[in-house]
Amino acid sequence: MKVRLLLWLGFVWLVLGNMTVAGETKTVASAPAAVELDGETLFQVRGFKNIPAQFRADKIAERIKRLAEDPYLSTDSIKLVSDELSTDVMAGDTIVVMVLEYDAVTEGVSRQERAAHLADIIRTAIVKYREAHSIRSLIHGVLFALIATALLAAFIYALFWLFHRIELALDSGVHRKLAATHIRIFEFIIGGVLAGAVRLLRFLFLVAILYVYFSIILSFFPWTRTFAEQLFSYIAYPIKQIGKDIWIGLPNLIFLLILIIVVRWLLGILRFFLKAVEKGDIEFAGFYAEWAAPTYKICRFLIVIFAIAVAYPYIPGSKSRAFEGISIFLGVLFSLGSTSLIANMVAGVVLTYMRGFRVGDVVRIGDTTGKVTAVALLVTRLRTIKNVEITIPNSLLMTSQVINYSFAAGEGRLILPVSITIGYDAPWRQVHGLLLLAAERTGQVLCEPAPFVLQSALDDFYVKYELNVYADSSDDMPRIYSDLHQNIQDAFNEYGVQIMSPHYVADPDAAKVVPRERWSQPPA
Repeated sequence: MKVRLLLWLGFVWLVLGNMTVAGETKTVASAPAAVELDGETLFQVRGFKNIPAQFRADKIAERIKRLAEDPYLSTDSIKLVSDELSTDVMAGDTIVVMVLEYDAVTEGVSRQERAAHLADIIRTAIVKYREAHSIRSLIHGVLFALIATALLAAFIYALFWLFHRIELALDSGVHRKLAATHIRIFEFIIGGVLAGAVRLLRFLFLVAILYVYFSIILSFFPWTRTFAEQLFSYIAYPIKQIGKDIWIGLPNLIFLLILIIVVRWLLGILRFFLKAVEKGDIEFAGFYAEWAAPTYKICRFLIVIFAIAVAYPYIPGSKSRAFEGISIFLGVLFSLGSTSLIANMVAGVVLTYMRGFRVGDVVRIGDTTGKVTAVALLVTRLRTIKNVEITIPNSLLMTSQVINYSFAAGEGRLILPVSITIGYDAPWRQVHGLLLLAAERTGQVLCEPAPFVLQSALDDFYVKYELNVYADSSDDMPRIYSDLHQNIQDAFNEYGVQIMSPHYVADPDAAKVVPRERWSQPPA
């Protein structure tokens, strides 16, 4: 009773310090503080002006803990004692909680009801505390911890085994796919990147499992259960926040889903239609079949860009500062580095619809002659007769002369010219005959239209003859030229006509003329 009297006197002194000069009691409502036992909130209490709520809650929690740790204290001894000022929850002679009228009013109940409710909570908390700290509970915690450790070891073993199999599969797959390139640096870079990604993923899985393991282990023991709850909260709160954001943004996500379905549907219809045009099932006047594939790519690009512009306001986080910063950075980066990129793209589109050449055509661009192997949006690739791949930017093609041999060959009007210079002492009719004889002996040369010879120049010291032959294929032009040159040499050697281009040194003793009787020498 003396202890209770002293507590009462101290409490009354603190309360009287909050009274006004007029004698009216003045209390200041403050934020409630939680009374916790083993990290679990039992109830909340409020403070006064000179008694902070947290100080009051901590003192009550200490008294409850001492009672719970007292093995001789029965929960039946917890009772209520009331007087004019308060209703106290007591355990023997110890006041556990002092319930004032102010505490009851803030909860909207009577002082007696509030005290009875707190007494029930305290009894339950003491029983629960004793059960959690019992020998039996500790033994169960140790057993569960051993089981969790065994499961952790098994899972780590399975994790390393699985990722080892994945690494072997990726390694063999990468080497098999890249072996055809014969470029070892590709295998080194791509193999290293994939191996690093697998190791990083394995490390993240391992960290996540260890995180969950320690959280579970700590939850088995009452002394560390608070830390376990904190660890769980570090994961639970972000997941909860993400789920909340997804729920709030669900209408926007539904709109984005519908937009994706509509865009895929439009692209599917467009692809089906242009595929039919490419195969020749559908024909349009002035629209060529080879335009179908690039037209689909251009339309797909425009549709996707339009869809992104429509979807941008509905993307989660699109209005955040981070998203805006990334957008600005990408915009500046694209604007600074896209000058040549845009020029090549525009040139690629123009070249496609100009129909200057197609894949498989033999063309000459500047000083380069080869077969077109690819016509992309940015570059065009040629393969020369030496099997050398040459990449030419499309913007360069717009300013270069492009000669397409395949167009003329496809129509049977490809002319391959061969120039030769012979002195004035050789009869021109004989030279014409020799050149036509060489053309006749060349198998790849067409008989119809017939080859013909032109005298392209009468220079100071010699006549320039040009043999023109027709060919039906541009794929083997170097071989045709080589055979034609060989046959010209054989024909001239056979008839004793010297292939040379004489130059003036001094006046000859006799005039270099061809007498009439030699004008028609064979094979003229």
